[in-house]
Amino acid sequence: MKIDLRGKTVLVTGAGSGIGESIARQLALSGACIAIHYFNSEKKALLLAKEIGNNSFAIGADLSCPVATRKLFKQVLARVGKLDILINNAAMAISTPIDSESFEDNWEMTLAVNLRAPALLCKAAIKHYRDHGGGRIINIASRAAFKGDAPEYLAYEASKGGLISLSKSIASHFGKEGIMCFVVAPGVVRKDMANSFFDEYGDAEESGDLVLKNINRPEDIASSVVFLASGLADHAAGTNIDINAGSYLH
Repeated sequence: MKIDLRGKTVLVTGAGSGIGESIARQLALSGACIAIHYFNSEKKALLLAKEIGNNSFAIGADLSCPVATRKLFKQVLARVGKLDILINNAAMAISTPIDSESFEDNWEMTLAVNLRAPALLCKAAIKHYRDHGGGRIINIASRAAFKGDAPEYLAYEASKGGLISLSKSIASHFGKEGIMCFVVAPGVVRKDMANSFFDEYGDAEESGDLVLKNINRPEDIASSVVFLASGLADHAAGTNIDINAGSYLH
């Protein structure tokens, strides 16, 4: 089976590093043009765009700001004309004890980036897809939405649970219009954002409940995303794919 995404344009948020970078690389190997969204990793995003080719390009935006989020989608369309696939990958996780004075501020920031921004981008994508015969949305959630990994990450866990509900509702209400929505829920991935989790809890906390020997790598997530983006799994619309080395079995 060969996945051919030539002629397709994909917006990947948070694509400057980690899971997003791996998703962008693997999509590009199938021929897609990638709009590489970044927040504070402009240099890496520009280098990635040059490296993966296919007329891919880097574009910055602060997803905590709704105005900037809406502008991001408009700027991508201004550059490419038509978007085929939206992948909401960007997220933040702030360690915040429940008695922390910054609890409310961190909660609002986390939900702004992890849930409000994907919702705004999904809204824009749905409107665009309606005018162009459909399209695909893939939202990157987390095992934490189901399991609740740590008490210091309540906002992160809640935001990812909301993203799953949003995705299922989109799939349910807009599937007949050719708008397909999926969820991929990784476990902890040993790179970038998860480093703070490992610093706090150590490897044993995460690896102790795995069915497999090793914790996820970014490329383990990316391969499933590419498959969903290909159109070969449209009858799985609304589904959630758990990629967490079998830790949900415990």
